[in-house]
Formats: sequence, C-alpha cells, structure tokens
Amino acid sequence: MSIDFEIPADAKAVRERVRQWVQDECIPAEARVVDKESYETVLAELRAKARAQGLWLPFVPKEYGGMGLGPLANALVQMELGESHLGALSMNSQGPDDATILTLLAHGTDYQKEKFLKPLLNGEKRVCYSMTEKASGADATGMQTRAVKEGNENYILNGEKWFSSAASAADLALVMAMTDPDAPRHQRYSTFIVELPDPGYKIKRDIPTMAAEGPLSHIMGGGHSEIEITDLKVPAENLLGGEGNGFNMGQHRLAYGRLRHGMHNVALAQRALDMAAARITERKTFGSLLSDRQAVQFMMAECATQLYIARLMLLHIAYKAEKGLDLRQENSIAKVYLAHMVHHVVDTAIQLHGALGYSRDTPLAAWYTHIRAQRLVDGPDEVHRWTVGRNVIKAYLKDGTTAAAAGGDLL
Repeated sequence: MSIDFEIPADAKAVRERVRQWVQDECIPAEARVVDKESYETVLAELRAKARAQGLWLPFVPKEYGGMGLGPLANALVQMELGESHLGALSMNSQGPDDATILTLLAHGTDYQKEKFLKPLLNGEKRVCYSMTEKASGADATGMQTRAVKEGNENYILNGEKWFSSAASAADLALVMAMTDPDAPRHQRYSTFIVELPDPGYKIKRDIPTMAAEGPLSHIMGGGHSEIEITDLKVPAENLLGGEGNGFNMGQHRLAYGRLRHGMHNVALAQRALDMAAARITERKTFGSLLSDRQAVQFMMAECATQLYIARLMLLHIAYKAEKGLDLRQENSIAKVYLAHMVHHVVDTAIQLHGALGYSRDTPLAAWYTHIRAQRLVDGPDEVHRWTVGRNVIKAYLKDGTTAAAAGGDLL
C-alpha cells in the first residue's frame, strides 16, 4: 500500500479558483492602489467580486458565512493568497484579523458574536490583538497590564502594549491583561474586547521599523503600534472566554497565525522565484543567458529545494490538523524554517536581478525588508528552537530515540 499524496478533488478545485482569482484580479489591482481613496475603492470592488464568487472567509464555517474549508484546503488557498498583498484582504482572510476571528468563534458569547464578530465576518470592521509588552517581549507570562474589576459591571485596565499590529487600522482590539497575579503563571491573564477609538486606549505612535513603507502601509493594517492604556473601562460582558483563560486562548490564536505566515511565505517565495526565472531566461551577460550558467542553476535549485520542503511541512501539519493530532512540535519547526526559507528565496531573486532587484522598481526590495520580521513575530526563532530542542531531549529520555520529536510519526 502506497502513501497517498493525492489532494482531494474539491480541495484542488478551490485552490485553482483562488489561484486564478489572485492572478486575474489581485495582482493586476495592485497597480491601481496609489492612495487611500483608490485603496478603499479597489478593495471594495475586489471584495464584492470575491463574495459574489463564494470566495470569502475560507477558514470560517459555512454557518457563519465562510467557505468552511478544512485545514488542508485552507492551507492550499493561503499558499495562493500570499502571492499578492491584496490577496488575503480581498477574501477577508488577512492577519491579524483571521486568528482573532477564530478566537471569537471558539470562545465568544452569543452577545459577543452578534455585536463584535458579525461585523468582522462581514468585512465592515477590523480587529487587532494587544498582547505583547516591552517589559516581557516573547515571554507572554511577563505581561504587566492589569485589569481590576469594578463592581459587577466593568473592568478597569492600566498598562502598556507594544507592537500591536494593525491597531491603527482597527475598530476593535483584543487586550490581554492580568486579572489575578496570585494564580498559577498561565492562569493570571484574561482577554477583553475593546471598542475603538477609546480615550483609555491611546495609540502613541506606529513604531518605525526597517520595513519599507508606503503611504498606505498603516491604512492597510501594516503598522505596529505602541499603546498606552490608562483607566480603560471595559464592560464585564466584553470579557472573552472567562477569567484566567487569556494565555491559553492567546497561544491557540498564535498557532494559527504562525501557520498563516508560513503559508503566505510559500506563496511569496514562489512569486519571487518565478520573477527570478523570468529574469534569468531573458537577461544576457557576456554573450550568454544567465539561465545557462551553472552557478545560477545551482541558486535556483537551492530555492526550489527549500520551497519543496516548505510545502511538505505545511501539508503534513494540515494532515495532522485534519486528524486532530498534536502539531505543536511541527508548528514550531515549520515556523522557523519557513521564515528563513522566504528570506533566502527573496534574497536570491534580488541577487539574480542585480541592481534592478536592489532598486524599488520591482517589489523585491520591499518584500525583503518586510519578511525580516518573520523571524521575530509570533515568537522569535530562539524561543521556538528552545522548545523544539527540549522536546527532542524529552523524546529521547522517554523512548530511547528522538524520532517522535523529529517527524518520526510519519513512519
């Protein structure tokens, strides 16, 4: 009996529909977006077309207006959407909204789903996630923002947040704060839904980063905000998932975010490699095409190898998700690998374009500055490697072999 790598026909069909959507609609539309007005017009047109074709919220169950795709089909779709910066936005599948939508679906009350989730599903509002703080960085259990209950009606929040992605474009924020400092470490925090704008939730600035920015970067949700939270009054009915469950909900949310980043990284790397292939097959130096040079062929081979590994990683993780299996180890391994893979492929594409690649006449230079963040967001490389390494050692001590922590369950 052979191992079956055949993708189900329905998943193939939806992948092809999304592939055509991105190639025929999203990539051509990129050139039309030059200011806020054109962005809003173009996005509205794309979303209307997408919804009319049933291309909306691929990861959301059908009863909530989504496509109801399982992990495998959604992975295939996301690996197409990432080829355009309008791809995910066109189908209301953009981060950080997508993972927060899943959190609200899983943990929201009926009231919260009606008031807060519904406009997110309809694409009428956007939401950010305020967890990270300067004081704690990658250690989410080091957060200092506090939430104190005021009678039975409200919580009062005070503290600061750092790198709240898309806050400047958001209408809602999920804010994590400490509700019980004496509880076990992972049960001290709770999550609150905050309607924006609110004077208690002050965006001090969008933090300048190394990423090349345009006039629309923050409008599209590409900013990372520093937040000051002062006497922020939140109704008790806006507590999400109950007191003490903020950390666990946050980790579940981040798990999907890591995978979505990886899926989009595959798509971006594929587009970069295609651009490199187009360049080397038309560019001549010293009387020969670049594509005829062995050194260039080796560079293309390395990129293709890394993309192949990346796709297999994501398909295996999607398989485990479909089966309800524990995928935390593979998720961390893939998160680190995919972040380095996309950096290497885009860097190679820049090199093969020469001075043109270094210029802003192609999107490669801007991509290069943006993807550096992939080795930091949703947990830096070192934290994931630390976790993976500990699991490798635990597997050996338990089984006498490291196989279980190194993909051994495949065999």
